[in-house]
Amino acid sequence: MKYRKFGKLGWNPSALGFGAMRLPIIGADRGNVDEELAIRMMRYAIDHGVNYLDTAYPYHNGNSEKVVGNALQDGYRDKIKLATKMPIRLVNSKADLDKFFDEQLTRLQTEKIDFYLFHGLNKEKWSKIQELNALQWAENKIAENRIGYLGFSFHDEYEVFKNIIDGYNGWTFCQILYNYISMEQQAGIKGLKYAATKGLAVVVMEPIAGGRLTLTPPKEIQKIWDEAEIKRSSADFALQWVWNHPEVSLALSGMNTMQQVIENVESANHSGPGTLTKRELELITNAGEKYKEHGFIGCTDCGYCQPCPEGVDIPTILALLNELYKIDRGDREAVQNIVNQYHETVPSEKGVTNCAKCGECEEKCPQQLPISNLIQGATRRLERNR
Repeated sequence: MKYRKFGKLGWNPSALGFGAMRLPIIGADRGNVDEELAIRMMRYAIDHGVNYLDTAYPYHNGNSEKVVGNALQDGYRDKIKLATKMPIRLVNSKADLDKFFDEQLTRLQTEKIDFYLFHGLNKEKWSKIQELNALQWAENKIAENRIGYLGFSFHDEYEVFKNIIDGYNGWTFCQILYNYISMEQQAGIKGLKYAATKGLAVVVMEPIAGGRLTLTPPKEIQKIWDEAEIKRSSADFALQWVWNHPEVSLALSGMNTMQQVIENVESANHSGPGTLTKRELELITNAGEKYKEHGFIGCTDCGYCQPCPEGVDIPTILALLNELYKIDRGDREAVQNIVNQYHETVPSEKGVTNCAKCGECEEKCPQQLPISNLIQGATRRLERNR
């Protein structure tokens, strides 16, 4: 395993961090984690050098922290740094801060959180933190040795990101969305570099866009990868691009199969700042532009939009719509195959026509996607042959 710098902190994280947002599940219920497999996956990663494990209060309907807590028994807790997040969206009073934090300690079966984050900060949540004096609350927990270091994860525009960093001197690290498709979105490359100049460690989430960059690519993109001198998987290209940045402290991957863990650990073993050639960087840039041309939606399948009040299966629909955007519209057979897949996998009661355009999903979406408009587009493309 390769190790990197964590800002100004005298600790070296593994290049790969284990993100516990997409653990394997049984059936369609995201809360029904396949705990036995999830524990084997996490312990394999730790046994092979991963020393940073990230979860959050709402992941897997609250069960991620519980499974992580079980995985870290038998001496594994001492082998890693544990990160989790305060669900600011659910906090309505100062008392809630202690309530959620104490529940997290119980779920995780630990007395201390090494790296604690305020979850999903944007302009509104940053204001809430200030109104609740949550920063002082966190400092008190640090003084009590219940929290090691304080950071935040982020979903908003760059200027908001900069204001949050400049608004408090106690940050140790931040967590941002960053991949070769979204380098100009949210905090983006400007935020990555700005945080680094301030001495903050930068944890990257969604380095492979929630798995979207591992999908079978359109022919135009596959042609680009075929030009590479060193043959890599799509996931490896995406991860190596993130690790190529010296400002990145580690890349989180939300893995849901053992094979993904094995492959990502192997990728991390060959990573490093500045290791990609000029030609490889050119190819990745070209691939990113082609993905945009083919309608890459940006949904990371995080599931925050679920459950929909009307029962719409938003993640599945957006994934199918994205597949439609990536194929040549003139390829009628391929288009019909996607439409048929929609008819077979999405029952009518969960289909696009049930969308009431209430906007609840858009309020929850960390990527700030125009989901109502996307669903309208899916209605035109997917429902026409039902």
